[in-house]
Amino acid sequence: MRHRFKHLFFWVVLFLAPALRAGYWLIPMDADRQANHLKAYGIAFSALQRGTKGEWLLNYRGGSFLFPDDPWIRKECLVRGVSGEPIADGEAVALRTELASPSSNTELVVLEKAPKIAVYSPGGKQPWDDAVTLVLTYAEIPYDRIYDREILHGDLAQYEWLHLHHEDFTGQYGKFYGAYRHATWYMEDKKRAEEEAASLGFSKVSELKRAVTERIQGYVANGGFLFAMCSATDSYDVARAAHQTDVCAAVFDGDPADPDAPGKLDFLNTLAFENFNLVTVPEQYEISSIDVTDSRRVPEELDFFALFDFSAKWDPVATMLCQNHEKTIAGFMGQTTAFRMSTIKPNVRILGAFPAAGEARYIHGGFGKGLWTFYGGHDPEDYRHQVGDPPTELAAYPNSPGYRLILNNILFPAAEKKKQKT
Repeated sequence: MRHRFKHLFFWVVLFLAPALRAGYWLIPMDADRQANHLKAYGIAFSALQRGTKGEWLLNYRGGSFLFPDDPWIRKECLVRGVSGEPIADGEAVALRTELASPSSNTELVVLEKAPKIAVYSPGGKQPWDDAVTLVLTYAEIPYDRIYDREILHGDLAQYEWLHLHHEDFTGQYGKFYGAYRHATWYMEDKKRAEEEAASLGFSKVSELKRAVTERIQGYVANGGFLFAMCSATDSYDVARAAHQTDVCAAVFDGDPADPDAPGKLDFLNTLAFENFNLVTVPEQYEISSIDVTDSRRVPEELDFFALFDFSAKWDPVATMLCQNHEKTIAGFMGQTTAFRMSTIKPNVRILGAFPAAGEARYIHGGFGKGLWTFYGGHDPEDYRHQVGDPPTELAAYPNSPGYRLILNNILFPAAEKKKQKT
């Protein structure tokens, strides 16, 4: 009954007399007034692509969006099942005054231009192989797929935002050797990666990935926005730290790892982590002590992490990244589930964590002129995703708070430049 009422409300608001037209259209993002949080981001993104500037109302009703009222945005909300509310000019003035109040932890951020998005992912991967491509597809946000060749050719300069698919940048093929070395897919992926490395002039996959991470690091330093989940997070930093040594056992690259590799790690070269230990046993499904998956003893029913509160007026980036209708997010596992607190650099912002377990789940920082965010776990709506599991159907989770964190990262590069400094 409630759903039917909302549907009827949309039609009434959209097609009533022009006298009902308002100056603005509010897309609420609180828990009980938004039918589809995930597609709401797609509406905001599409409006920006059309050249319509909007406003992100930080800490107001779950991080709502405000756009000038027009028939297009009303129609798109109706078609995509996104809740919206008309706001008169006078109401908008009062709302801005309320948000600007020094006594309120709220802020208004102007959304200026939709970022151009790239997803670093090998060919043949389906959208549901990765939470980011899955939610981009569901929210109807366009992206380009690029991989090693495009990055080495300099294509990153075309994009404002880059997501790293669940990659192993150390060249150890996800440490799947112990469980899957005889699987056809593993052998084919390894052969394909080796052929690609050779075609690009590298004798090893690890050397190719090292060169790729150098280009990505330069991209961030020059002002790019980087987002990574699961194994792409810690494997990226392990590869950066190991840029002068070989951490791969012979089963991965044909020759033994450098026995002195642990002492040659360069933590000045990493984004997020330091003082971690390598896991050198080929059969062990882990690359370093950054990840807590093997050591954590948290039952599923008690697995969660909390988003921290930040000052919307003085710390708008961290606030944007934490906008949500829930402050406690259900945990979910992955090849890299969460980050051991003791390995996180002191200057890194911890946005979401499970302090009792000594782990952070959602972290952020700056490098050069750019910004990066790492998010642990594989799929926010699939607690223990296994190789070969069926895809998550996001239509069943339109209000997922875990997926909202991904979409916050996609949208915040659209904020006015003075708000992007961290």
